[in-house]
Amino acid sequence: MSVAPLAAARPGPAFRGRLGRDSRSGHYAVPRRYRLHLSPADPDCLRIAVTHSLLGLDAVCPVTWLPALPDTPGGGHSALRPLYEASAHRYSGAATAPVLSDDWSGRIVSTHTPDILRDLSRHFGGGRPTLYPCGLEAETEAVERLCAQHFHGAASTAQRAADTDTDDTDRADALASLLRTLGSLDARLAADPYLLGDRLTAADVELWVALVRLDTVHRRHLDTAAERRVADHPALWAYARRLAAHPAFGPHLDLYDATRRHHAHYEGREAAGTPVRNLDRAACTARSAG
Repeated sequence: MSVAPLAAARPGPAFRGRLGRDSRSGHYAVPRRYRLHLSPADPDCLRIAVTHSLLGLDAVCPVTWLPALPDTPGGGHSALRPLYEASAHRYSGAATAPVLSDDWSGRIVSTHTPDILRDLSRHFGGGRPTLYPCGLEAETEAVERLCAQHFHGAASTAQRAADTDTDDTDRADALASLLRTLGSLDARLAADPYLLGDRLTAADVELWVALVRLDTVHRRHLDTAAERRVADHPALWAYARRLAAHPAFGPHLDLYDATRRHHAHYEGREAAGTPVRNLDRAACTARSAG
């Protein structure tokens, strides 16, 4: 899979500690020593929440759930401020989620989502689903770049062009890039049940969260014709709905909170009259089943 370099969607993480097999290789991976602090309305937190559920880590690494909407400037959570201040002298940045903390020391281990995902799977995933299969590391990383560049990147470019009345060429190019990516994924998922073959992997978590964001945030800035072209990928959206019905995915999907979070941080214009979300039906099914 050929993918452009990863586009930075947010400032670099403040903390990048790692879990290790012993004290020399990182924070020693002891069950119930570490805690996740997550707000599932945030896409990075949603990725971690789904992975945590797929691995069945409730008894190994507890989760503290945060409100859907940050309550401090810069997208931070006041509940996380003591952790940040204990972990960095005179920390002045936003106390953002996600956070992996060490209950023994009361400090932050990591705020870097890719590291957290891999460490949970590598050190607490024994006897559980293999989300990062050996031999597919490059493909998994390519999917991460694909989602950042061709979903978030292209959709954001189209959104900015619409909001600032930029030359229609920029918006058309960004939309064309997004549609090419969707078409390629649709063809792949018409042949295989999951993105990398016949079993669910971390690549599916990445893609599903990107589709959720596309459906709840970026679609609001597309006109009706463009939204219909995005929706016209039946295998891709059937896959997204199928995963939304999975017990590790659906319970973390709250389209209302995702929309509220978007409105709280966005002041641009939105298109009117777009059709019903592609994931609404699956979300309702997941909630009623829970």
